[in-house]
This record gives sequence, structure tokens and C-alpha cells, in this order.
Amino acid sequence: MPNFSSVSEFLLLAFRDTRELQLLHFALFLGIYLAALLGNGLIISAVACHHRLHTPMYFFLLNLALLDLGCISTTLPKAMANALWDTRTISYQGCVAQVFLFVFLIASEFYLLTVMAYDRYVAICKPLHYGSLLGSRACAQMAAAAWGSGFLNAALQTANAFSLPLCRGNAVDQFFCEIPQILKLSCSDGYLREVGALVFSFSSCFGCFVFIVFSYMQIFRAVLRMPSSQGRHKAFSTCLPHLAVVSLMVSTAAFAYLKPPFISSPSLDLVVALLYSVVPPAVNPLIYSMRNQELKDAVRKLFPYILLKHP
Repeated sequence: MPNFSSVSEFLLLAFRDTRELQLLHFALFLGIYLAALLGNGLIISAVACHHRLHTPMYFFLLNLALLDLGCISTTLPKAMANALWDTRTISYQGCVAQVFLFVFLIASEFYLLTVMAYDRYVAICKPLHYGSLLGSRACAQMAAAAWGSGFLNAALQTANAFSLPLCRGNAVDQFFCEIPQILKLSCSDGYLREVGALVFSFSSCFGCFVFIVFSYMQIFRAVLRMPSSQGRHKAFSTCLPHLAVVSLMVSTAAFAYLKPPFISSPSLDLVVALLYSVVPPAVNPLIYSMRNQELKDAVRKLFPYILLKHP
């Protein structure tokens, strides 16, 4: 039986057999990708160029936009190329890189969302200590911890997944390489080791989720005690976008990895994978800018600057 050393490439999931539908998928993916690039690029530029947005909340938002850009750039370009050129192949090294980068960016994003929940907790529940608890050095350390934790998680998961012998072909039933699909190609005893690594990762993510829930319980309790309706509205307007992003990410990822096997099918798995890997990076900028007047104003001020710089 062949093992990983004899596999030089993997076959990704083919979208459709007809050329017209393949081109339709390419156009759809291209539109989503360009929207994600534009939205996240505007947030990064607005936060970087406007001094008023040099605060902890927007610093973390800039990091989130960078992670979203990286995440969607890991999966969609290869899927678009396969749809455009009617191919399915991805090299062994490309698959390893895709698994590592996707896990790294997704895990880092969830850890960063946990840090952002702490930021909102301190801002609303302990406003007098906000400057001391979330200074520039502390923010940089927390962001670095989120990125570093994601890197270590990805290194562990990728090393475990690709150290297993593969004896069930090289066809990956997904439009990008992901660990659950790689595990399906293995039939060795090392599978239990990888399951243990996945349990460890899920445990850390569950701990982050509990922290986020606890933080928002304290936040809502503090907001409901505010005497001013204007203060409550302002507090909710800064928390709801973050809560919406967390809910979108957690619900889609949980359904993708925890759904019962009997409701699994290639079409459903494809839709769910799109929901948790493609949709959040594209809609996160919209969610954060929808109720944030400061961010809207900063983005509007970018356009005259761009026109003056590039006539």
C-alpha cells in the first residue's frame, strides 16, 4: 500500500463537469475574493493612515483584517485556478503548505477574537484601568501571542497529519487541503495520535470560547446597569460586530467538524467549507464597518488621499 512518500500530488474536489459551470464558479470565487481584498485592504489602510484609529480596538481589527486576507488567499486562488483551467491537482508540497497556512490563520484569528473580547471587557467593565491594562506594549504582546499560538497549533497539526502513511489514494473530497480530508486517506494506527492532537486543539479553542462567553456575560451585565441610553447604545455598537464575527466563525466551524456523519455529503461538505473558510473573511469588514462611524469616516477620507497620490 502506498504511503505519503509515494504521493507526489493530491486531487482536489471537482466542482462541475460542464465548462460553463466551472467558469461560473470561477467568476463567483473571483467576485468574493476581490470583495475580501477590497474590504480588508480598506480597513488596514484606514487604521494605518488615521491617527484617531491608533487605539487597541482598531489595532486588533487591523490584525484581524490581515488574518482574513491571508486565510482567503490560502484557499481561493488555487480553487479559482483549478476551475479556470479545468484541473484538480495540487502538489504534495502545496497541500502541506495549504494545510499549515489555513490552520495557522484560522487558529490565530480565533485566538485574536478572544483577545478582542478581553479588550471590550476592559473597555466597558473597567474603563478607568483601560490605559494601564491595554497599553501599546500589552497590545503588541497579546497580538503576538495570538499569532504565535496559531503558528504552534498549525505546526503540530500539520506535522502529525502528514507523518501518517496514506493508503486510500490521493483524492481529497474538498476544494482545498484540510486535515479531516487528509486523515480519511490514512489507515494507520497513527490516526489515533492525530485525533489526540485535534482534541488538544479543540480543547484550547473551547477554552477560548468559554472565555469569550464569560466576558460577554460581564459586558452585558455592565451595559444593562448603565443609566444613559446613549451610553448603552455606544457600548452595544462596539460589541455587536465582534460578537457577530465570533458567532459566524464558531457556528460554521462547529457545524463543519461536529456534524453527524449520517448528514454528510460532498455537496453539503463543500457548502459548509465555503461558509467557514470563505464567507467570514469576505463579510467581516462589512460587519465591522456597518455600525462604526469612525471607521466609515476614515475610509471615506482615504479616497481623496488615493486620488491625490495617484492622479
